[in-house]
Amino acid sequence: MSGEVVVGVDGSASARKAAEVALGLAEKLGAPLHIVTAFESDTPETFGVGSDQVKVFSADSAENVAKSLAASRPGVQVTHFAARGKPADSLIREAIRLDAQLIVVGNRRMRGIGRLLGSVANSVAHNAPCDVYIANTYED
Repeated sequence: MSGEVVVGVDGSASARKAAEVALGLAEKLGAPLHIVTAFESDTPETFGVGSDQVKVFSADSAENVAKSLAASRPGVQVTHFAARGKPADSLIREAIRLDAQLIVVGNRRMRGIGRLLGSVANSVAHNAPCDVYIANTYED
């Protein structure tokens, strides 16, 4: 089956879990996996003190996750992209651009007050140009 599996990451454990689910689905579908990070600012965060400071850009999340996932399953083609904008909008734009067959999102913020305020999964599910798989990323 053609078309890519698209997943978004943001550096959180929940997003990492969704990316791992997406990798498994891509492998089963015989499809490439495309990892997207959305960012709204080019400003890096600085961690550490003195000469041991490291700058981390939000856009680096997709590349870091892509490299580690690609190493874990060499049979799956894994690509990455950093997109400026809101997460749901960025995932949908990439899915359209790639003619994706599936978007994988985590279910973070779909419980409690978060489900009332909205979530990436909710926005993607209502606006995606393809199928959406909502991965259970809660630990309980």
